[in-house]
Amino acid sequence: MSTTPSIVPSPLPTGTPRVPAAEITGLQGALTKSLSRRMLGKVPDSLGVMWHHRRVLRDLMGVGRKAERWDRLDPSLATFANMAAAAAVGCGFCLDLHYFLSHDRGLDERRAREVPRWRESDVFTPTERRVMEYAEGMCRTPVEVSDELAAALLDDLGPAGLVELSARVGIMNATARSNIALGIRSQEFADACGLPPLAAPARPAAR
Repeated sequence: MSTTPSIVPSPLPTGTPRVPAAEITGLQGALTKSLSRRMLGKVPDSLGVMWHHRRVLRDLMGVGRKAERWDRLDPSLATFANMAAAAAVGCGFCLDLHYFLSHDRGLDERRAREVPRWRESDVFTPTERRVMEYAEGMCRTPVEVSDELAAALLDDLGPAGLVELSARVGIMNATARSNIALGIRSQEFADACGLPPLAAPARPAAR
């Protein structure tokens, strides 16, 4: 297993979004807000931001819905990969959202909350650690994924699983960076449903 040190995450965004939220109106808006409340318990600020360009919002949501139907990667591995990518980039919104979704989908919340400090935590299997290392490596510029790590994951997941892992992390990387640039911050979904706070990341090793 590679011993590449943990990357230093970008600062989590604070304050209000850089694009003022638009008023979400009309029948489509009412349906979208209703779906958000049913899924998340609230209407996130990001929805109002993206409402300025509904075609972008619709297409991005479509990609997300399609990705949720992919089934060659274990759901827990998919969640850990998404959260590790979000933590590496520094997207508090994405990290908190996927922690909340782990609760909503009946996954292991105890392990999900440890993702920000996965290198120091003792709750993950070797395969889970490789998945999160791969997710972090994909979020570096340039990408840092070793042949050794890719080969180990090919054995762990099979060709289709590794392709799906790469696609999921790629989508999360793009989403997280967009959210940070737009100033979209955590909406504290996990706190709203009574989950313990995410574990604080350990101090990253120097690179």
